[in-house]
Parts: sequence; C-alpha cells; structure tokens
Amino acid sequence: MVKQSIFGRIAQLAKANINSLLDNAEDPQKMLDQMVRDYTNNIAEAESAVAQTIGNLRMLEDDYNEDVKNARDWGNKALAASRKADEFRASGNAADAEKFDNLAKVALQRQIAAENEAKGAEPAIMSQREVVDKLKSGLDQMKNKLNQLTSKRNELVARSKTAAAQSQVHDAIKSIDIMDPTSEVGRFEEKIRREEAKVRGQQELAASSLDAQFNQLEDLGEQVEIEARLAALKSGGAKPAIGAASTNTASGTTVDEADFDKL
Repeated sequence: MVKQSIFGRIAQLAKANINSLLDNAEDPQKMLDQMVRDYTNNIAEAESAVAQTIGNLRMLEDDYNEDVKNARDWGNKALAASRKADEFRASGNAADAEKFDNLAKVALQRQIAAENEAKGAEPAIMSQREVVDKLKSGLDQMKNKLNQLTSKRNELVARSKTAAAQSQVHDAIKSIDIMDPTSEVGRFEEKIRREEAKVRGQQELAASSLDAQFNQLEDLGEQVEIEARLAALKSGGAKPAIGAASTNTASGTTVDEADFDKL
C-alpha cells in the first residue's frame, strides 16, 4: 500500500500541467520560484522513497541468491554423503553406509527447503522489480518536468522583465511626446510661437511708421523749396524752374485752375 501511494504521487506530479498552475498566479516570478522549490523537494522525497524501495528489492534478491546457493550446497552435500554410503556398503560396512545415507537424506531435505524458499521469493521479487521500474520511470518524468518548469520559469521571468522595460520606455516616451498639445513641451512651443508672432507684428508696425515719417520728410522738403522760390520771385531773383510748379499750395489746399487763366 505504501509503495502504491508513492507511485501514485509520482505519477500525479509527473502529469501536472505547468501552464494551468500559472493561470491564477498574482506574481508569476514568485509563483514560479515556489513551484520550482516545491517540485525539487518532491523529487528529493520521491528519490528517497525510490531508493528505499530499491534497497528492499536488493535485500529480497540477496535472500533469494542465498537460498539458491544453500540449495546448491545442500545438494552437493547430499551427493557426497550418498557416495560415501555407497563406498561403505561396498566394503561391507552396513552401519556406516546407513549413517551416511541418513546424512544424505537430511541434506536433501534442507536442499528442498532452500529451493522452496527461493521459489516462494520469486513472485515478490518480480513484483518489486516492476514497482521499482515504474518508480524510476515516474522519477525520470518528474525530473523532466522540473527541467521544463525551470526553462518555463526562466522564459516567463525574462518575458516579464522585457514587458516591464518596454512599459517604462513607453511611459517615458509618452511623457515627452512633443506632438501632444497637452504636454509641457507643447505648451512651451505654443508660447514661443506667440512671442515670435508678436515680434513680427512689432516689426511690421515699426516699418509702417518709418515709411510715414519718410513721406512727411519728402512733403516738408517740397514745401521748403516752394517757399524759397516764392521768396526769390518776390525779390526779383531767379525764375522758377520748369516743371517745378505744383498744383498744391504749401499749406496743402486745393487751387482753382481757372485762376491761372486770369493772369
């Protein structure tokens, strides 16, 4: 019963589905590490049980071999005693012949007992050998499962770390996404654009004011020349230059062209 329970536990562990054990794991790495430790401990217990079972088998085999050896030895002794009895009988010593015949019978009796012990142990040995073979097979399956579990653990831990690193990189990129209008960089860029637009407006305004000032200077220069030529005319000086006359007065008022016809 103990041997069967040991084999049943090994078979159950060997058939365990590693992936299904991970479905409800809150912390995959801790869960996997604990599974590896538990599975390793179970293998150690199974190895101890298998070793004990193998030890029991070896004891049965030793007893069987001892019985076989004893049966062979008692058979040889029976043969030797029988031959000795024949020698005494041939020499006419009936008493000694009878004595050694009796010794041969005792040896044969003990030979039969040893043979019966050996035959009786054979079924138990065969059964124990089958159990040991199954236990060894189950133990090998457990070790293979442990290797699979360890590989799976390493793979999943690596994938978990990679996913965490990718998530951190994604969060870092998202936080400095310059295309995001709600980000600090986007607001800062918009502020700079407004400042640049303001500067362009100021430049345009300054240029318009400067043009107006130059226009005023040109009008003032023309008025000064007119006043100078008028003064020259009144003093009898130089005549006005051809084409220098203007339809506008120095004050900028409108002149009636008919007034020139009256001159």
